[in-house]
Amino acid sequence: MTATATPVTPNPKLSSAYSYSHYFQNHSSPKWTLEMNACKWHHCRRGQMIVTKASSSGSGNEEKAGKRSTNTKKSNTNTNPDALTQQQQQQPVSISLDDVNPVGLGRKSRQIFDEVWRKFSGLGQISRTTRADDKESLDALLIREGPMCEFAIPGAQNTTVLVVGATSRIGRIVIRKLMLRGYSVKALVRKADQEVVDMLPRSVEIVIGDVGDPCTLKAAVENCNKIIYCATARSTITGDLFRVDYQGVYNVTKAFQDFNNKLAQLRAGKSSKSKLLLAKFKLADSLNGWEVRQGTYFQDVVAFKYDAGMDAKFELSETGDAVFSGYVFTRGGYVELSKKLSLPLGCTLDRYEGLVLSVGGNGRSYVLILEAGPSADRSQSKLYFARFSTKVGFCRVRVPFSSFRPVKPDDPPMDPFLVHTMTIRFEPRRQRPVEGPSGAKQDLRSFKLILEYIKALPTGQETDFVLVSCTGFGVEPSRREQVLKAKRDGEDSLRRSGLGYTIIRPGPLKEEPGGQRALIFDQGNRITQGISCADVADICVKALHDSTARNKSFDVCYEYVSEQGKELYELVAHLPDKANNYLTPALSVLEKNT
Repeated sequence: MTATATPVTPNPKLSSAYSYSHYFQNHSSPKWTLEMNACKWHHCRRGQMIVTKASSSGSGNEEKAGKRSTNTKKSNTNTNPDALTQQQQQQPVSISLDDVNPVGLGRKSRQIFDEVWRKFSGLGQISRTTRADDKESLDALLIREGPMCEFAIPGAQNTTVLVVGATSRIGRIVIRKLMLRGYSVKALVRKADQEVVDMLPRSVEIVIGDVGDPCTLKAAVENCNKIIYCATARSTITGDLFRVDYQGVYNVTKAFQDFNNKLAQLRAGKSSKSKLLLAKFKLADSLNGWEVRQGTYFQDVVAFKYDAGMDAKFELSETGDAVFSGYVFTRGGYVELSKKLSLPLGCTLDRYEGLVLSVGGNGRSYVLILEAGPSADRSQSKLYFARFSTKVGFCRVRVPFSSFRPVKPDDPPMDPFLVHTMTIRFEPRRQRPVEGPSGAKQDLRSFKLILEYIKALPTGQETDFVLVSCTGFGVEPSRREQVLKAKRDGEDSLRRSGLGYTIIRPGPLKEEPGGQRALIFDQGNRITQGISCADVADICVKALHDSTARNKSFDVCYEYVSEQGKELYELVAHLPDKANNYLTPALSVLEKNT
């Protein structure tokens, strides 16, 4: 006699726990019984399937369920299945709305997956006592032909990813997604107690360290190819925010750069992630070759009517700083500092994607001009310009080559290979008032620029460092400014590092299953909606090998419809799906180096 199941069709009119319970009591199959918790299945000798139930609450119910389960196991060989089934039909059937809640089901499925993954990863422990080649062949077999072959991506087996903040809400999901796709994963944790070890899969290499202590990061970044930073401060205290969100990002990027440089030296070469030094202003000899010039935009005979005087100088101060300073009172006038570049033998700027300047001063804006063309014939050269702003004090400014525009609109786009002269120009127009330390406004016609160094940023195809930041929404309003300041400082330190970066600013995080709703990608701090941790983790993993994600910062949240009259931009949403790469079309329209 074979057991048959009757399909149950949900009734949309049922909206309470009593209605669901009453419905299932009246429509239960004669061979099946539905309970609140999962049922245990036992196979009989003749192939029939008998369901033994487990109660969900109450000590008395648990004892009864244990007795029924024990009796059923004992009588598997000599009890009539029909009698058991009739006995089960007499038991009351109950169900609540919590059992069909999608969030609850998602959490239960995640717990089941974690347990299955822990047992599955334990199989790999046997291969640790075998030879290295046997281990590699076993791993390849599990990834390519095993149950994880559906998720594996090319290049993952040769890539080691360091996850900083591995026990965070996003970090735990990131690690499991990386493992499913075949990556080698290292997890940076502050302490490896039993609770932390149980939280991570057994195949993950755990490294103990603190992002606030640079000495503990050398072992963490060793042999790593990429980094995903999803650590956050445990409190909104300014000291914790500075240590994790700003200083932590700086320490990890510096340790990663040091490892790449050390690896390049061992290979008798230079790291592809190293910046090219164009000028360093430390000694008096470093000022040689720089020429100070004056000019005006008026080319007619009445220019002298607006000549009120201008002056500039470039010298080494008593403190050893190279200072370019002066004033421009002439209407339409400007002063500039120029030099012909002298690149090392075999180096050209087409292998780089932009410039980074370490400067200080009084917060003026400047024009960076590059002259490109045949160096032998300057008459054939073209001029290209890009504007950049500074802050009061020291800062680092990143200027990508893609931001340079030709002075003459008819000229072709700039070719970095032909660049031979660099000019920094100051002009009074387009200057914005900046309050000094004392609060008094400064004269916009005077300037002071302290130069530390100018370097070229290396180019690349993929992201080296993924940083999970935030939009600020969901943070306590009284502490939002402090949190955002620490986050933005960390982002700036990553941009200045020279590494290929991807900065993700999700909306308020939610504990929901991923891939259920469309996502919006935007730039400009205009989104306010939330997003699930699983979707953010999926974006982090997909960005590792997506060329469109390199050197981009963006906000992401769930799809939503703006209020009428408050539409900020055209709604473009992308539905997450592991079967297609939704990230490439979403990021291809966004700007780089923002």
